[in-house]
Amino acid sequence: MRDSPQSASQSAPQSAPQSAPGAAYPVVLQVLPTLGGGGGVERVTVDIAAAIARAGGRPLVASAGGPMTPLVERAGGRNLILDLNRGGAWAIWRNAAALEALIRAERVDIVHARAPAPAWSAWLASRRAGARFVTTYHAPYAEEVPLKRHYNAIMARGELVIAVSHAIAALIQARHRIDPARIRVIPRGVDPAIFDPDSVGTDRIVRMARHWRVPDGQLTIMLPGRLTRWKGQHVLIEALARMTHRDVGVVLVGADQGRPAYSAELSALAQRLGVADRVRMVGHCEDMPAAFSLSDIVVNASIEPEGFGRVVIEAQAMARPVIASDHGGAVETITHAETGWRVPPRDPQALAAALDQMLAMSFDDRAALGARARAAMQAHYTVQAMQAATIDVYREVLTTGARA
Repeated sequence: MRDSPQSASQSAPQSAPQSAPGAAYPVVLQVLPTLGGGGGVERVTVDIAAAIARAGGRPLVASAGGPMTPLVERAGGRNLILDLNRGGAWAIWRNAAALEALIRAERVDIVHARAPAPAWSAWLASRRAGARFVTTYHAPYAEEVPLKRHYNAIMARGELVIAVSHAIAALIQARHRIDPARIRVIPRGVDPAIFDPDSVGTDRIVRMARHWRVPDGQLTIMLPGRLTRWKGQHVLIEALARMTHRDVGVVLVGADQGRPAYSAELSALAQRLGVADRVRMVGHCEDMPAAFSLSDIVVNASIEPEGFGRVVIEAQAMARPVIASDHGGAVETITHAETGWRVPPRDPQALAAALDQMLAMSFDDRAALGARARAAMQAHYTVQAMQAATIDVYREVLTTGARA
């Protein structure tokens, strides 16, 4: 592939600019396109920067910046501005040179790539400067155009490759045929102290209800996620029109990120199905714990498998009943009928039936389901567990001689 840097020089890497022997913890550079949007990749980057700082290391981030840059700095890290979201050969080589200079200047020990475009540049720069190279395979990256699998394969070139779920680990092996011994499954996590139903006061919930103009006493179904087709907001609206319960409203929480066509399509769909008065699109939300507390049921209706699906465990942390599409990470985070329900994806009738069935449960039964979900989240999906496991990967790669 002419635009791919896979044919880079195979010469031995030069001496690594590693931290001095005996240093408490190394310098780790995470690379990703931006720190905007508040998505899962950006939030994990902030969480791991905080873990590196706590371990005595120096966390660096290379990205185009964005609204989450102050969170990196608050976590003890520093963002270095680089436009790493371009995939052409010239951009990759140019960014590789900039990253190589950065690695040498900052004495970086480990480069951790979190997306394909910056990963190519980071891989080249790591080879040249002798830094160790780790990747996280965050999602089932699309392969809709020729040679896209070859392009995405850079995410499987880490000396160790972190998969965000067992589903992603299986996908990596099926697509890229790498040694399973190089894969480490580290699920995403949430902070149970922040996402804690007992910590959300009534005033926050009331303020949220007023801001969203939710009628008093109305049962509320919430779907959190940016407004994009694969998140399945249209499936939920179609399900709402099929439900026997007519005293419920749907709140779609998430920004359209400057792409209003799908929002307009959702509004037209709700109007055509006669449920427009019960559907609210409220945009970005800064207080998600209060948003979950306001909700009676949380839905994840993605029409394509998600690598993990952090919304599910955030809702579980808040002891909310969750209904999710039966694929991707939700298969691992939801034990059907015990910690939530799973339904076939792209099936509004099945989703409607599940919503009706869950709303027919007594309040105590729904609360018991939510309590089981929170207990499962605390056992398996905390941010503290994610941070500790990632720090272990960094330590492992520094003590392993073999390189991918």
